[in-house]
Amino acid sequence: MIQCRKNIFLKQVFRTEIPFNRVFSCKKAGSVIAKCIFFIGCLTLSGCLVGPDYQESSILMPANWLTISKQTPAQPAALAGWWRRLNDPLLDKLINEAIISNTDVASAKARVREARASLRQSTGTLFPLLNGSAAASRNRANGGPEGNRYSAGVDSSWEIDLFGANRRAIEAAGYGLDAAEEDLRATMVTLIGDIATNYVEARGLQTQIALARKSAVAQRNTAVLMNKKFAAGDASALDVNNANGQASSTEANIPRLEMQLAAATHRLSVLTGSAPLAVNQILTKSGKIPTPKWPIPMGIPADILLTRPDIRMAERRYAQSTAKIGQREAERYPALTLTGNIATAAAKAGDLGRNSTIGWSLGPGLSIPVFQGGQRIAAVEIARAQRDQSFIAYRAAILTALEEVENALVALGKDRTSANKLDESTRAYAKSLELARSLYESGNTSFLELLTAERSHYAAEQSYIDSRVTITKDYIALMKALGGGWDGVVNVSRPEIVDTNTGPHIRKKIP
Repeated sequence: MIQCRKNIFLKQVFRTEIPFNRVFSCKKAGSVIAKCIFFIGCLTLSGCLVGPDYQESSILMPANWLTISKQTPAQPAALAGWWRRLNDPLLDKLINEAIISNTDVASAKARVREARASLRQSTGTLFPLLNGSAAASRNRANGGPEGNRYSAGVDSSWEIDLFGANRRAIEAAGYGLDAAEEDLRATMVTLIGDIATNYVEARGLQTQIALARKSAVAQRNTAVLMNKKFAAGDASALDVNNANGQASSTEANIPRLEMQLAAATHRLSVLTGSAPLAVNQILTKSGKIPTPKWPIPMGIPADILLTRPDIRMAERRYAQSTAKIGQREAERYPALTLTGNIATAAAKAGDLGRNSTIGWSLGPGLSIPVFQGGQRIAAVEIARAQRDQSFIAYRAAILTALEEVENALVALGKDRTSANKLDESTRAYAKSLELARSLYESGNTSFLELLTAERSHYAAEQSYIDSRVTITKDYIALMKALGGGWDGVVNVSRPEIVDTNTGPHIRKKIP
């Protein structure tokens, strides 16, 4: 596909070929240069491009989410700084530190800087190239006298972007920069979600450990009491063994919970760009489990096309691959280059440009691809196949996002219902334990029934704590699926390593 307006100057380009080593004439040279500049301007304004122009594809999106309720209404989602609605200052602090110091974010920033430099590099292909040269020599030929020779010159070349190859490259680089910026945003979305998830898990584990220690102390006191009763002949060996076994079982659960807490805090430290033990000190004091505020607005499915950075990145990759087809297509067409040089030579350095021989040349050159064994046609086909892959990846990203949101919605609703039931269960078992203890003390029930009531109450409290953690993790997963992320400013211009003494110098020491 080629999009190009007619150019009436195309035939005139190859009519004049300026010979080399002519004596410099400012009047004639100025006339030729003026004609070339006029011709180049006309070519630039012609707007000739080959290959397909990128157009956004229409993706059919559902009108509403399948799981909509009063607690998750279809109102615009509040995604900016969503973690602040958990009302936990320490979590806010950890996220702020991670945005500054996390290694994945730092790598994404470097990729943005790379993409920006690539765009500047591609833009430079639209401008002419100039190279200067200078030389000095002393020579003697055929027994003659020795003499000096000084020379200087300027060479220039300018590839005329007849069919838009360079402009397509700039277009592709621009889309690549957009994709790199979206990749940075996607990295921060993942990072914030991971920090929030590990933080909530750590708070849940601290609550579990506190419950286990409290229960273990009570059960151990009961075991000591049963041992005394057994010594006095008021309790059976069965009761003593049951009491000791339950206390030991609860105590054995504490190291496992502490191990999981250590892993969560170590992960938090690494996510914030610090050594594994950095967060331990600020998490030594237990805190409440963060909980979301209800209702949680959901928006509509079409919103994720704008809010999910991974979808926007995939769309920019699709646009970039479309522009690259034009690059490969332009390579199948003739290439026009305007070259010129000015050279001067003299016996004395001071005579350069004055009493010296000056030669110059100026003229266009045409390169026409005649036969490359089908390589350039194959390159276009490769680019088209890569464009198809990018489009499929774009569609896949949308489908994955829809799936993640729907899964998070279902999980949030079901786990909230389960948590309410577990809360009821905990209160019921608490009353049962109180009643069983009263009946045992009055001699109306066995010690085994009291142990069963204690075990059931402890298990119900554990399950309820887990459900509270799960609900908050479901909320975090939902915010990630909707594309909620960092709402502040991120400085990507500062490199990780600042080089010094990069000019010409002598290396003092080789490490």
